[in-house]
Amino acid sequence: MVDTLAESERPTDPTLAGLSARSRAWTLLIACLGVLLVISSMVALNTALPDLAVATSATQAQLTWIVDCYTLVLACLLLPAGALGDRYGRRGALLFGLVVFAVASVAPVFWSEPLQLIIGRAAAGVGAAFVMPATLSLLTTAYPKDQRNKAVGIWAGAAGSGAVVGMLGSGGLLHFFEWQSIFWAFAAAGALLFLLTLTISTSKESVPRPLDWIGAVLIGGGLAILVFGILEIPTLGWSDGLVIGSMVAGVGLCVAFGIFELRQRHPLLDVRLFSNPTFATGAAAITVFFLANFGFFYIVMQYMQLILGYSPIKTAFAVAPLIGPVLVLSTTAFWFLPLLGLRLVVFSGLGLISIGFLMMGGIAVADGYSAIAWPMLVMSFGIGLLTAPMTSAIINTAPDDKQGVASAVNDTTREVGAALGIALAGSLLAAQYTDLLAPRLPEQLPEPVRQAALGSLGQALEVSAKLGPQGAQIAELSKAAFVEAMNSSTFGLAVIVGVSAVLIGLWAPGRDERQLRPLRTLRSTGRHRA
Repeated sequence: MVDTLAESERPTDPTLAGLSARSRAWTLLIACLGVLLVISSMVALNTALPDLAVATSATQAQLTWIVDCYTLVLACLLLPAGALGDRYGRRGALLFGLVVFAVASVAPVFWSEPLQLIIGRAAAGVGAAFVMPATLSLLTTAYPKDQRNKAVGIWAGAAGSGAVVGMLGSGGLLHFFEWQSIFWAFAAAGALLFLLTLTISTSKESVPRPLDWIGAVLIGGGLAILVFGILEIPTLGWSDGLVIGSMVAGVGLCVAFGIFELRQRHPLLDVRLFSNPTFATGAAAITVFFLANFGFFYIVMQYMQLILGYSPIKTAFAVAPLIGPVLVLSTTAFWFLPLLGLRLVVFSGLGLISIGFLMMGGIAVADGYSAIAWPMLVMSFGIGLLTAPMTSAIINTAPDDKQGVASAVNDTTREVGAALGIALAGSLLAAQYTDLLAPRLPEQLPEPVRQAALGSLGQALEVSAKLGPQGAQIAELSKAAFVEAMNSSTFGLAVIVGVSAVLIGLWAPGRDERQLRPLRTLRSTGRHRA
């Protein structure tokens, strides 16, 4: 269904030519476990932040970086790590990444100062950057072309479930053990997966080519600076000089990378792939739906814990129904994608996510779980429609020799989209919350209490609990402002995703492999058919 390069341009690694069905299935299992480990680690520490704050005396800024530095390092190293796997062997890259991840995960158990935790999480991000593209590239080179989409669908389903699995796992551990148990669990999982990985076959470029180190530095530095700027938006705001400077510098380095790659005989990433409508559609759609996915999680986890009063483990179980549609639609994408075409899948998937956000627009403080459950279910069908087809769109347009780099493109768009989603949702929510609450607070309220209440709903509830009868009024006002701000934020995300559905859909090829882009193309197509 999707555009592909000529078969002569897609050399097959001879070490994988004779793999049995059982060996391929075992490789698929290892790949799914690897991506599940990386994605679950992205969100697991969110449930432990209150315990970490008490145990380490970390500031709010330090807590943010304990979580975010993992994503920052992961995003900026994905492309170079994928290229190294292509060049020297994808199983070796996976093994190296698992060792680094496991060692870095156990380190915070022994060195638990805030700065040491940040360094440990950054080191775990280095390991994850080698693990994530290797899992998908090993998988896509192990399976023949006619079976590849089905295998990618299963991998994508595992990746799409990673956030919920991470929350369930960490919430369960915290219910019985201390926060250190999360790091022990990741270290043990990394060590076990290392042993299992020794049993699978490797693959690499059939014709070794020199590594593009300058390109690696440009794209790694550009993505690091760009993602850093995005992650600082909820704290500093869109107009802050550091945010603007970081984003401009990051985009500038990424543009320089593109120009440099066009002039290279052996580029790290052939940027001309983005002129392929299928490849570009996959990259753009993944960015948007991960923006929506993580923006949703950022908002709804606060709503469930601060408004509904859920514990971390109860919150995890409350969002667990997302897994069902994502897994079912991801594993059946090989069937419905050829029937619908990429264009209709993009329209439908992003459209359902946008509708889900719109359905959240009328939530009130007194509403219960059902008010959030129905929009979440609608969104999960949209996410499920997109997860596997968009990954397949990227993978199937890249030659087998560059599956590591193609996998890294798929993963990088996810990380950038996730960072953008948190930044957009966070900044919209914070600005609206403060603007709505400020004029409603009693004028005689002491300034320290006022500033705390305006800072966040969490701070407002903490302060109100110490103020007696007046505290109950402040709590109600703060909750009402938060829910109104949440409704405004979800409407903004609905507009962004809805507009993206139209624009990306116009670019995407349909069942006939043609696009809806320029009107001239449509007219010429009509004349040709006539």
